[in-house]
Amino acid sequence: MLLVTGSEGLIGRHLCKSFESAGVAYRRFDLARSEQEDVTKIESVENAMDGVSGIVHLAAVSRVVWGQQDPARCISTNVVALKHLLEIAGAQKSKPWIIFGSSREVYGQAERFPVNEDCPFRPMNVYADTKVAGERLIGRARDTGLVANICRFSGVFGCVDDHPDRVVPAFAATAARGGELRIDGSSHVFDFTHIGDTVRGLHKLVEATASGERLPPIHFVSGEGTTLGGLAELAAAHARKPVTFTEAPPRSFDISGFIGCPERAAHLLGWRVATRLSDTFPALITAMARKWDAIALD
Repeated sequence: MLLVTGSEGLIGRHLCKSFESAGVAYRRFDLARSEQEDVTKIESVENAMDGVSGIVHLAAVSRVVWGQQDPARCISTNVVALKHLLEIAGAQKSKPWIIFGSSREVYGQAERFPVNEDCPFRPMNVYADTKVAGERLIGRARDTGLVANICRFSGVFGCVDDHPDRVVPAFAATAARGGELRIDGSSHVFDFTHIGDTVRGLHKLVEATASGERLPPIHFVSGEGTTLGGLAELAAAHARKPVTFTEAPPRSFDISGFIGCPERAAHLLGWRVATRLSDTFPALITAMARKWDAIALD
């Protein structure tokens, strides 16, 4: 039995669905399901961990802006709760393995691309600070004997039910229904990874971790950059209704670019992306249009 914390988030939902399809026994745990499934409640976490052989820990205050708005909650959820989870795991007779979902944000504004996993941490916001702290907690847990691995995500996309303020679903939704595309820095460049590729990578990491492998941190990234201006042009080219562009100043706590190196994941897990943003973005716009049509009919 596996435990997936943050099971109702973008990655968690799709990972659980893939586990179900593969016949993998798993248990969901997410505050969105119940107030009792709050990762900050130690007793609830302890109960959820009963009888599990492995944990995919995705539960987090997962948006940079949310961390800036409520730093105390971000630290409590992303750091303190992880510390307790690791203590519970370490105290068990049959210790479960753990995969910790981290982020490109730990690097801050990198000096050059592509960024590999050994580049220094330069966190620029509260969320990034908590992910750096989480990775260090994982490192200390490994020193005590736990089998624990880290993966870092970047710009995961591909679902109409994603957070509406994230750039890819936001641009796709605007292209579907028309309106204003707000571009927070048209030259800013990011590495976007499709949810299907991300889940496929997690499956490979689960297999390796469950077999006892202690791996260095691994990126799930495409290795390709897309500027926000280029993404806006792609949205306009496939828009269902007229769109306009508005250039907005970037927020002080946001990085202006990231392109990751996927070579370690390819070498250790045999994983590379199979889905490109430019190839699938038109289909995401179509799916967004269908969603809005269904809402209008209701």
